Amino acid sequence: MARLRFAFGTMGSGKSTLALQIHHNLSSRGLQGLLCSQLDRSGGKVSSALGVSADAVEVGPRLDLYELALAMAARHGRLDYVVCDEAQFYTPEQAQQLARIVDEMGADVFAFGLLTTFQGRLFEGTRRLLELADENVEVQVEARCWCGGRATHNARLVDGVQVYDGELFVVDDPDDHRVTYGLRCRLHWLAGDPGPTQVTDVGSTTAPSV
Repeated sequence: MARLRFAFGTMGSGKSTLALQIHHNLSSRGLQGLLCSQLDRSGGKVSSALGVSADAVEVGPRLDLYELALAMAARHGRLDYVVCDEAQFYTPEQAQQLARIVDEMGADVFAFGLLTTFQGRLFEGTRRLLELADENVEVQVEARCWCGGRATHNARLVDGVQVYDGELFVVDDPDDHRVTYGLRCRLHWLAGDPGPTQVTDVGSTTAPSV
């Protein structure tokens, strides 16, 4: 029976690597599938921080994933699976479309994404996936805060200072401030403590995982 699986984790926990591995394993067995992403660091691809990447469908907010799946099935005779990276950026409606793909087309869906924004709140797409998924599982590769503790939150830093307010999506700062992202345990995320150095920053303004 087909299932909707949502795997979540912080930045640096290996979500994109796992998405690429599942897509590779299934496609190499001759199964027909879709690889999708949104706001990936490479654009039009799913890319891992390890340097591995694959071409993917870029999911904009107006794309109907169910209609895309129907078109794929019509073109190839069937659709066996869909792998979705950066699924936190999907709209709630798109999360529901993924559920339709499972229930009405019998294709497995593997969705990967962050739980919370830099503000510590659930992404809208994440919330709907948690509500709809047959299986919710945390990615088991544990990213670490600068203190060595388990990272549970994604922090946004502007010129090295953690912020809790601002636009959800930041590509370029109009005032030329340096915007980066880092991993924090709950204690240091709440305290806004960047640690003894800034070397733990894991992304810049172009990083997709905010």
